[in-house]
Amino acid sequence: MKQYHIALSEEHSAKYAIIPGDPGRVEKIAAFLDNAKQVGNNREYNSYLGYLDGEKVLVVSTGIGGPSCAICVEELAKIGVDTFIRVGTCGGMQPEVAPGDVIIATGAIRQDGTSREYMPIEFPAVADFKVTSALYQAAQNLNYPNHVGVVQAKDSFYGQHSPESMPTAPELLAKWDAWKRGGCLASEMEGATLFIVSAARRLRSGAVFHCVWNQEVSQSAMPKERNEDTSCAIKTAIEAIRILIKQDKEK
Repeated sequence: MKQYHIALSEEHSAKYAIIPGDPGRVEKIAAFLDNAKQVGNNREYNSYLGYLDGEKVLVVSTGIGGPSCAICVEELAKIGVDTFIRVGTCGGMQPEVAPGDVIIATGAIRQDGTSREYMPIEFPAVADFKVTSALYQAAQNLNYPNHVGVVQAKDSFYGQHSPESMPTAPELLAKWDAWKRGGCLASEMEGATLFIVSAARRLRSGAVFHCVWNQEVSQSAMPKERNEDTSCAIKTAIEAIRILIKQDKEK
C-alpha cells in the first residue's frame, strides 16, 4: 500500500535507509549508490532508491524537526525498512568540536515534543549499539576527525540561537548551560525522535552529523568559522551501511 506522506510502497522496500533532513541533500547521498533513481517526491519527502554491495538502500529526506521525522520513520518501517542512519547538520557545543568535524550520537537529549507521545520522558533516547559502532568504525576507516557522545535535540531553532528573545529565556539559558556542563557535543533537531520511534517500533537507528559551526566558540573572541560541506558525514554513513550489510550477511 502506498504510504500517505512519503508516497512510497512495498515495491520500493529496502532494509536500509539513510535519512537526511534536507531534501536537497538526498541526490548528493544517492550519488554514492549504484543505479540510484528518484522514486518519490512529496511534501518534504524526497526519495531515491539504489544499491550498495548488492543490497537495496533508500535515501529519504525527513524535513526539519521531530514530527516530520517520525512520520518518515513510521512509514518507511511499514514498507520494510528496519535500519536507519540519519545524516544531519549540527552546531558544536564543546570547544573541541570544530566546523567540519563528524559527530556520532550515542544518545540525544529529549528537548522535543514528538518523542513524548511515544515514551515517557524518563525513557532515554539512545542509538542502536551496532549502528553506532559501524558509524564509528567508518569514521576511523576514513580518517575523519570525529567525536562520539550525546547531542541535544530541540524543537525550536531560534530558541537555541536567540534564547534571550524568548519569554522562556531563563529556562532555555539554564538548560543550555546544563547541557554544556554535562558534555553535550552538539545541537540538532531530529535525533531524539529517531531514537525513540526506533525503540518503540523495534528498529535499528544511528545518527552522524556534520558540524557547521560552533556556537560557543563563535561567541568568544576566537575566529568565527563555518563549514557547509557535508561530504564527510555522508561518506561516513555510506561506509557504515557497507559495514552493516557485511555484518548482517555474515550473521
